Amino acid sequence: MELSLNGKRAAVAASSGGLGLAIARALAAEGCRVGICGRDGFRIERAAASIRDETRAEVVPAVADVSEPDATTAWLDGLAASWGGLDLVVANAGGPPPGRFAETRAKDWDAAYRLTLRSAMELAAAARPHLGPGSAVLFMTGPVVRQSVGTLVLSGIMRSGVATLAKSLADEWAPAGIRVNHIIPGRIATERVAALDADTAQRRGVSLEEARAGYEAQIPLGHYGATEEFARAAVFLLSPAASYITGATLNVDGGMIRAIV
Repeated sequence: MELSLNGKRAAVAASSGGLGLAIARALAAEGCRVGICGRDGFRIERAAASIRDETRAEVVPAVADVSEPDATTAWLDGLAASWGGLDLVVANAGGPPPGRFAETRAKDWDAAYRLTLRSAMELAAAARPHLGPGSAVLFMTGPVVRQSVGTLVLSGIMRSGVATLAKSLADEWAPAGIRVNHIIPGRIATERVAALDADTAQRRGVSLEEARAGYEAQIPLGHYGATEEFARAAVFLLSPAASYITGATLNVDGGMIRAIV
């Protein structure tokens, strides 16, 4: 399938590793110019170098912590100024720490809001002036927006807000020719999921291998996904090949999520 992404200007937030890096690499492989950002200067420069070496694409790294007010705005404004606008934007951020409601405090809620929900809101507001007809925005959340998990209360509530934001913007921006979609990664093999597996193992008093096996047993396809598998689905939603898809939610989870809607 021809994705028609060559020359598109893409910005992928929180992309020094994990799913963000995988999406940035996949976009670059399709011929996009890619802007990436992360909190750690060494990691984001290393990520940019690896993408350039593999794809020969133009990659612009920047140090930006999406949980800090105005950081995302400064990053996107600078990128758009150098490129004359943006075509594709991916809203991504690390997840809040695990914990049940009784284990959380007010400061935890404030931090989770800044990291997960506020960062998505700021990215949307900052990106909008730089987007035109044919542009696409993709928000990333997690299975907790469809299936509540008691030990992920912070993530569930904040990511549910992001999912609502994505759906609202799909309606609001459609008349301008801007598509907005929402993608849910299941158990994809990332550092974040490994940390959640470790938390589960500790809480249940089992080994890490047993905790992972328990999750794999809930996945019809029987294994964790690779970051490349997730990235391919994300790139399709961003591409002109998905030109009649907006306001949609796509699970990339091996069948794990059992919710009907």
